[in-house]
Parts: sequence; structure tokens; C-alpha cells
Amino acid sequence: MIPAPRYDYDAYSGLAGPAVPSPDEPGRIGMRRLSGRRPVGNLAITLFAFAFEATFVAWLLSSVAVPDRALHPTLHAATWFMIVATLLIEVFRLVNVITLCLATIWARDPRPLTPDPGLRVAFLTTIVPGKEPIAMVERTLTAAVRVRHPGPYDVWLLDEGDDDEVKAMCERLGVHHFTRKGNPLDNTPAGAFKEKTKHGNYNSWIRKHGRQYDVFVSVDPDHVPLPNFCERLLGYFHDPEVAFVVGPQIYGNYDNLVTRWAESQQYLFHSLLQRAGNRFGAAMLVGTNNAVRIEAVRQIGGLQDSITEDMATSLALHAAGWRSVYTPDVLAVGEGPSSWTDYFSQQYRWSRGTDEVAVATFARMVPRLGARRSLFYGLLMSYYPLTALAWILGAINATCYLVLGAKGVQVPQQVWLMLYVDAALFQFLLYLWNRRHNVSPHEEAGSSGLAGMLVSTLSTPVYVSAFLSALLRRPARFVVTPKGESASPDGVRTFRHALRWAAFYAVLLIAAPFAGHVDGFMWLWPALNVVICLTPLTVWLVGRKRRPAPVAPLARIEEPVETYA
Repeated sequence: MIPAPRYDYDAYSGLAGPAVPSPDEPGRIGMRRLSGRRPVGNLAITLFAFAFEATFVAWLLSSVAVPDRALHPTLHAATWFMIVATLLIEVFRLVNVITLCLATIWARDPRPLTPDPGLRVAFLTTIVPGKEPIAMVERTLTAAVRVRHPGPYDVWLLDEGDDDEVKAMCERLGVHHFTRKGNPLDNTPAGAFKEKTKHGNYNSWIRKHGRQYDVFVSVDPDHVPLPNFCERLLGYFHDPEVAFVVGPQIYGNYDNLVTRWAESQQYLFHSLLQRAGNRFGAAMLVGTNNAVRIEAVRQIGGLQDSITEDMATSLALHAAGWRSVYTPDVLAVGEGPSSWTDYFSQQYRWSRGTDEVAVATFARMVPRLGARRSLFYGLLMSYYPLTALAWILGAINATCYLVLGAKGVQVPQQVWLMLYVDAALFQFLLYLWNRRHNVSPHEEAGSSGLAGMLVSTLSTPVYVSAFLSALLRRPARFVVTPKGESASPDGVRTFRHALRWAAFYAVLLIAAPFAGHVDGFMWLWPALNVVICLTPLTVWLVGRKRRPAPVAPLARIEEPVETYA
């Protein structure tokens, strides 16, 4: 049986508004602004946030002084590096502010339509027997057969193991069973049918059964769909140019600290950035719950071979001229990472996949995406690589000063602090302003979202490792994400990325007094980074002393069949 939810998910399944009958003729989906009755306030706080950050960057640029050529060549080069690096770090922050400002203005919600009863629909989810609990998938399938659709509707389970117990479960529930096991054509080392991957499993099903249906709707095997799942997704296919519709990702196991922080972290993406994608018909596909036009996927050669196949598939579909829709309706509830190990694994995969696209493929797609979509996707993908680059540049800056004694941009510390705090404050106020659009049923109205901002900062060492791996083209290894009760246990090794950086900054702090290079602000940056690096480990160590009561999972969220570890 599916446990009764403790939150009113049904109330959040209609955030886009009531559905109206589809017009007789196909056409574009209507969109409405989120600002409602406060467009002036929306624009004002956006302009203030941008103006203060831009002013701060301009002031820093105007304060740059040419280093003295009499300096030792090494010190001269280090000084120049610190100047350029400092300006770049602030430019990266400006890009983040611009992204938030533009998303605030661009954000749109679609106007829901009732679905075409003649639409042939397949519900898909997957299982890797032995790695994912059968009981968990049974909860998902039990809910799937109860999903309402007035037309042809079949539920399929894509079984990577051709397991007898799984087949018996499917027969008992009245669910279609599919497996590609044992077929060499469906299990290739790379490409559309890559073995042991979600996209390979889906593409194999599409090749064999896709022509029987117009659309497939899907969830991760750890997600429980609501009964109105199809009713709220399928109406947007009234637009013949819509390739996919996607909803927000919600974590049902909300009693866990890591899970709560992880969901809070996703607020900005699911509550604002995805809605901004509606402005250009360019939302990003998210594998946890979606509806996809099979014709569109077949046109681009199937779901794309990538560590983040959903993002890569989004870009390929939009580059081919298709549109997409993001709905804020909560239509499936899963389970988020409940351990630091699984959370960091998730963050590594997401950042690594984004970095790979940004480094290797995005530039080639720009001509086909067009200017507006390219701008949107460029800003959307900028967070992970720019965050990693800013950290690396900051680390080199700290080394240049604490070891060599080089000094970069020379400014009055009081003026710097005043302008920096003002810029950061307005950025935070803009963040808070948009919290009223939060789609999470779990976070209380008026909550600050500080936990999400904090855990993003704590994940920076992971983003750096992912960025360097993508830059060096290191091969990505696919593994099955632990599901259900089999969450990965935490240990000291879980925090290895952060501990390496903590050791690096600790060495700098210890060496600086001996080199005679100690300054309040320049000392503060490495010290703060040591605190950032050690915080997750500290939280884990404190949490080990507490044993929260077990919570029955409503489903299991996050990563699909594969993830990078």
C-alpha cells in the first residue's frame, strides 16, 4: 500500500490554475506572468539588485592600478594574476545576479488545457533488480495504474534484469513488462543503446514499442505519481511543436536533514528558472517526472548518451526546433538523497553533466538554438562551472598573497565592505522576493531558503572536482543509485573533496605567519573556506549521535538508473 501523504500534495498539483477545454485548432500554449499585481515592485527590486552588483564590479575595475615593474618577475606576474582573478570572480557573481534578475522578469506559468482523449499514452518507469527494491517500484506501479487518462493508456516496467519476481509483480498488477537483457543490439558500449543506462533502456523500448503510442509519461522508479498526473501534463501537447512537458522535483522523505536541505537548494531551479524557460519554450527536461512526444525523440535519434541524459536531450530537442513546457504542478513525489554520500554523488553528476555540455557541445548548438534560447541556456548552465572557477581562482589568489606576498586590487577595505554588503543584500532580497513562487509543499510560506543557499556553498568542493574532471575529459563511470532503504552509508571518505581543500587552506594559514604575509581580509578568505569545507563533516558527526525514527518512503527520488559516483 502507498502510505498516506502528510502534506497536501493535491493542493499543489493545480498551481498552474484550472484546465480549460483545448481549442479546436492546434496552437501555442498561453502563458501568464508571475508578477501578478506587483509588476512595478518586481521590476524595481530586479533593477536595484543588478545596479548594486554592477556598480561594485565597475568600482573594482576603476580601482585597478598597474603593478610596479620593479617588482620581482614572479611577484609581478602573481600581482597581475590576482587583479584579473579578482575581477573575474566578481564578474562571475554578476552573471549569477543577471541570471536571477532576468529569470524574475521572464518567469511564466502555462495555461492548462484538458488533454486529447485520443492521445495514446504509455507510462514508463524502470528497475534494476538487486539494486532497486521491488517493493519501492511496486508502490510506483500501483499508483501508475490509478492515473487517470480518458484515452488509450498502458503502464510499462522496463526491467534491466529480466527478473522472474519482477515479471510476477507486473502480471499481478496488470503492468506490461519489457526487458532488453540478452539482446546485443540493445546493449552497446556507447551511444543510444548504451548498456546499464537509463537512456539506453528507454531507447530500446522506443525502438520496439514506441510506434504504438503518441506520448510516453515517465517517472523515476522512486516516484509515486498522483492520480491527475496525465490530466495536468498531456493538455500541453495541443501545441504540435511541444516535444516534452516537465514538472517539479519534490522529495517526500522530508524528515531527513540532508533531504530538507537538498530540496531547499532546488527552489531556485524549479520555482523560477524553469518557469523562465517557458518564456522561450525552452524548459529543461528532468527525468523524475515528465511527458515526452515520441515522434520528437525519434527525430533526434533517441534520448541522448550523456551522464545527464535529460539535459542533453533537452538541448538536442530545442536545437531541432521543438518547444517545451514547464508546469509548476506537483504531480509526483519521490524520495531525496538521505545521506551525504548520495547527496554529493547527485551533485557531482549534475555538475559534471552540465560542465561536459558547457565545455564540449554547447558552442556547436548555439547557431541552431538561436540567440534567445542560447542566452537562456547559457545562463542556466553557468552556475556550476562559474562556481568552480571562482573557487579555483580564489585558491590561487590566496596562495599568491599568503606565500608570495603579492597584492592584487588595492582598495579601501571599508568602502569595499560597504559596497560588497550592499550588493549581496540586494541579491538576497531578490532571492527572498521570488520565494513567494515556491512550488515546494514542504517549505513554509515566508521561509528564507537559507538552508538551500548554505548547502549549495558546502557543495562547492564537489563542483570543483566535477569541473576539473570534465575539463580533463576523464571518463565517467555509471553506477546504480541506491534506492529505498539501501541509502549509501556515510564515512569520512564521503567528505574527501572538502577535506582535501580544508588541508590545502590550513597549510596556507599555517605558512603565512612564517612568510610574514598576514592581513585581516586576506587571512579571512582562507579561514572561511576551511569552515565551509569542514561544516558537512561536522554536521554528520553531530548527527551520528541522533537516531531519528524511520520514515516510510513515499517513493524514491533523484537519480534514475544511472549516476556518477
